[in-house]
Amino acid sequence: MSRKEDKNLIVGLDIGTSKVVAIVGEVNADGAIEVVGIGSHPSRGLKKGVVVNIESTVQSIQRAVETAEQMAGCRIHSVYTGISGSHIRGLNSHGVTAIKNHEVTPEDVERVMEAARVIAIPADQKILHILPQEFIIDNQEGIQDPVGMSGVRLEARVHIVTGAISAAQNIVKCVQRCGLEVDDIILQQLASSRAVLAQDEKDLGVCLMDIGGGTTDLAVFTHGAISHTAVIPIAGDHVTNDIAVAFRTPAQSAEEVKIKHACCLKQLARQDERIDVTSVGDRTARSLSRHALAEVVEPRYEEFFELAQAELQRSGFENLIAAGVVLTGGSAKMDGVVELAEEILHLPVRLGYPHEVAGLPDVVRNPIYATAVGLLLFGNENRPVRPSPMSRVGRRGLWARMRGWFRGHF
Repeated sequence: MSRKEDKNLIVGLDIGTSKVVAIVGEVNADGAIEVVGIGSHPSRGLKKGVVVNIESTVQSIQRAVETAEQMAGCRIHSVYTGISGSHIRGLNSHGVTAIKNHEVTPEDVERVMEAARVIAIPADQKILHILPQEFIIDNQEGIQDPVGMSGVRLEARVHIVTGAISAAQNIVKCVQRCGLEVDDIILQQLASSRAVLAQDEKDLGVCLMDIGGGTTDLAVFTHGAISHTAVIPIAGDHVTNDIAVAFRTPAQSAEEVKIKHACCLKQLARQDERIDVTSVGDRTARSLSRHALAEVVEPRYEEFFELAQAELQRSGFENLIAAGVVLTGGSAKMDGVVELAEEILHLPVRLGYPHEVAGLPDVVRNPIYATAVGLLLFGNENRPVRPSPMSRVGRRGLWARMRGWFRGHF
C-alpha cells in the first residue's frame, strides 16, 4: 500500500472500443480535481462499445490501471466506468406526487423521481440513469431545486437512459476480474458532456457528438438539461477499415496512417504530399498521395454527420440547438473535421476539450480523454459528504444523490 491510498482519490475508467484509459484524480480541499495519474492501453475485446472477449478486455484494463497506479503512486481499489453501445435507449418521462406538509423535502423529490421511473421497458434492459430536466410545483414550471418550496403537487420531467443488462454485467465482470470494484456505471456521452460542455451552451441548446472507435454517441441538451440520447454504431473503426481495403494494407498500418496523415476534407490535402503505406504480406511498401487518402476518408465522415443530422431531425431537436454541435472523442481530432461538420450540419461546430481539472494539462487536454475526465467529475459530484477511502467511494446517501442531481444536471 502506498502513501496516497488514504487520500481522496477518484478513478475514471473509460473502456472503449479502441483503447482503455484509466485516470486517477485527487480531490483537493476546495473540491477541485487534480489529475495525478493516467494509463492507456489498446483495447482488443470490444466491438461497437460492447464486450465481446472478456479475457482481452481484462488484460487491457489491467495494463491501463497498472500504468495509472505507477504514475500516481497509489493502489486503485474502485473505479467509475462508462457504458455505450447500440443497446442504449433514451426516453423522456413524467412523474407526479403530493407534497407532504405543504413543503418539499428530499423525500418528496425521491418519491416523484420514483414515480417518473415507472415505465415499461423490455425484460433484458435496465435503467441506468434518471436525469431530472425540470420540476413543477402547482403548475409553476422551470424549477431546478424544489427542496424547501411550498406547494401541494410536485411534478418532475425526467430523461431516462436504459441499457442491456448483459452489457452492463459484462463490464462489471471484466472490472471485478481485475480485482477492482465498480462504484457506478455512467453513460459515456453523459460523462463526455460533463467534461467538455459549458453551462451556457446547455442553456442555449447544444448537441454533443462523441466520435469514438466503435460508436458515435449523441447527447442533446436544451434549457440546461439533457433532452435526448442516441448511439450510432458507426465510428473510427469504419474509417480504418476503409483505408485498409482501399490501399490493401493491414489494419494496424491503416490505423497509423489514419492517425498521422488522414484528412477528411479533400481541399485541405495537397496532391504533392506523399505517404508511405505498408503492403500486405512480403510486398514492398507503396507511396500514395495524401489527397487520395482524403478521398477515401471524406465520404465516411460525411456519413457520420448525415446520420447524426437524421437522428436530430427524427427526434425533433434539430432547430433547438442554437449553440450548435460540440465534437469530441478520438476520431474528432482529424484535420478538417470541424469544417466538414459545419458544411453538412449547417450549425456552428467546435472541438471539445476536457476542462475543470488541473494537473497534467498537456496530456489531459485532449478530446481522447473527454469520457475519462467526465467520469472523474461525475464521480466527484456523487461522492459521500464525508471523505472516505477509495473502496467506499460508491456509497451514496439520499442527500448526496440529491446534490448530484441538482448540481450535475442543471
